[in-house]
Amino acid sequence: MAMSAGPTEDGAPLSDINTTPLVDVMLVLLIIFLITVPAAIQSIPVQLPKVVFEPTVTKPENVSLSVRGSGNNCEIYWGKTQVNSQELIDRAVVKLKAEIDKQGGPNAPGLELPEAHIRGDINTPYRCIGGAIYQMQRAGFARVGFISEPAPGTASAPRL
Repeated sequence: MAMSAGPTEDGAPLSDINTTPLVDVMLVLLIIFLITVPAAIQSIPVQLPKVVFEPTVTKPENVSLSVRGSGNNCEIYWGKTQVNSQELIDRAVVKLKAEIDKQGGPNAPGLELPEAHIRGDINTPYRCIGGAIYQMQRAGFARVGFISEPAPGTASAPRL
């Protein structure tokens, strides 16, 4: 740090900016961030699943549900038929049992269970979609997926 005690040799006033306070503040902020960032991002180590873009294969045995709703009203459609929660679980149980029997029973080799594909309106409350997922899982459907519209410019959308 240099100091000047008077005018310069050529008589011009001193016009240099004093950057020392700026450097001091920046060093203090750097030390604060170096201490706090590791404490803020601590987490339990887990192995996250890899997302794969998998195009939806529509099979005749799969169930297609559409869910929409607003406020306290939830509408669930099995194909194009509107159903309530009890009708949904009843239909799902009947569908699953029929498919298992068609393939030779629960102990048949190579048994492929049907999937439930849910199309949810973007403005639907999650409780409506969550209720449909819950009912399908209660009926015994192991795979419940979502149908989404791919973002513009992408070939396909992720399937969860």
